[in-house]
Amino acid sequence: MYNKSRPTTLFLIMLMLAGWMLIARADRPATAQETTGYQSLQLFTDVLSIIRRSYVEEVDMKDLIHGAINGMLVSLDPHSAFLPADLYSELKIDTTGEFGGLGIEITIREGVLTVVSPIEGTPADRAGLRAGDMIVKIEDRLTKDMTIMEAVRMMRGPKGTKVRITILRESLVRPLELEIVREIIQVRSVKAQLLAENIGYVRIAQFQERTHDDLMKALAGLRTENRRNLQGLVLDLRNNPGGLLDQAVKVADTFLKSGLIVYTDGREEGSQMRFSARAPRTEPDYPIVVLINGGSASAAEIVAGALQDHHRAVILGTQSFGKGSVQTIIPMSDDTGLRLTTARYFTPKGTSIQAKGIVPDILVKPIEISETDEDSLVKEKDLTNHIDFEGPSETPAPPEQDFGLDETFRQDYPLMRALDLLKGWHLMKGLQYSAS
Repeated sequence: MYNKSRPTTLFLIMLMLAGWMLIARADRPATAQETTGYQSLQLFTDVLSIIRRSYVEEVDMKDLIHGAINGMLVSLDPHSAFLPADLYSELKIDTTGEFGGLGIEITIREGVLTVVSPIEGTPADRAGLRAGDMIVKIEDRLTKDMTIMEAVRMMRGPKGTKVRITILRESLVRPLELEIVREIIQVRSVKAQLLAENIGYVRIAQFQERTHDDLMKALAGLRTENRRNLQGLVLDLRNNPGGLLDQAVKVADTFLKSGLIVYTDGREEGSQMRFSARAPRTEPDYPIVVLINGGSASAAEIVAGALQDHHRAVILGTQSFGKGSVQTIIPMSDDTGLRLTTARYFTPKGTSIQAKGIVPDILVKPIEISETDEDSLVKEKDLTNHIDFEGPSETPAPPEQDFGLDETFRQDYPLMRALDLLKGWHLMKGLQYSAS
């Protein structure tokens, strides 16, 4: 049963609060805003006192304070959150590229727990989760009013254990229940290969501690494989949920000789930052096509926005996610953490990414590709009494359409459009040289 005498800690808090209010009022008349603030603090301590005294069961003071902090942050925006000690510890692990779970980035959109993007090659990706999927249940618990941190806690777990999630998707007539086996998620940040002669492909899945270093190694590897400098690059940022700001800046700096990359604007002086490109180690000025979609968020949008504003790349795909806010991780005294939205991102031309995202220069939606058998079509040579061809007997072979690409690449319609765009650029450049 609850002890009727007030705890010493609570008494001291209220005593200090009362003293502070009296001193403030003695010094000068309180403004209307300050008066409202004092009243709100008084309300908070009153409610806390009543819960401690009258709630049906005794409640731990730490749990009440943590709950109150969490409630404050949830009321601000979907990305601000209180991080208990275990989640704060996991958050520090995430950026190294290894953690236990399903492999999805989530947010809260219009009050609904929503997939930003599945991370490539993870259980969530293999299970068929897509950007925009709405998670309505985790196990038997509805996600309505669930915080992101609560959802993360439920979906994380030891390798080999299972978790059931229920999703809604516009193309589905009824909710889809998926049972997914957790794995140790080891995210390979950068992948690269040649798409065609002189044209490279680099995919960045997430911005981690070594992303820039891995990118430089990938580009060097492509040059070695190509046996000379590249003449075009596809930079794939689709379903990239973001990550570390400094890595996004370094990646954009790789392709820009000078100029502003991104700037942030917030209330505190420390949240007002500008990041600019520097000339050393800049890649040659070959044409670039950047692929984005609705799963491209945060740091991925920074890179795409910078390259677009400086006319360094053509952005192709669908509109990005639109996460243009900066979260600062603040360690607290009891090994917990505070993730607080402190600023907004802006592209070099001053466009806010928040809730709008990056609009592609060329809109290309993913579609299913099927080849047509043109050998069955009737040609001139099949007609009766056709005039015979005069010239060399050998017919020139059609141009190579890929560079040993597997079926997954060849069925990727936006990627093939990007490749065609780069090939066309080189063809037109050759025609210009011929004309001159």
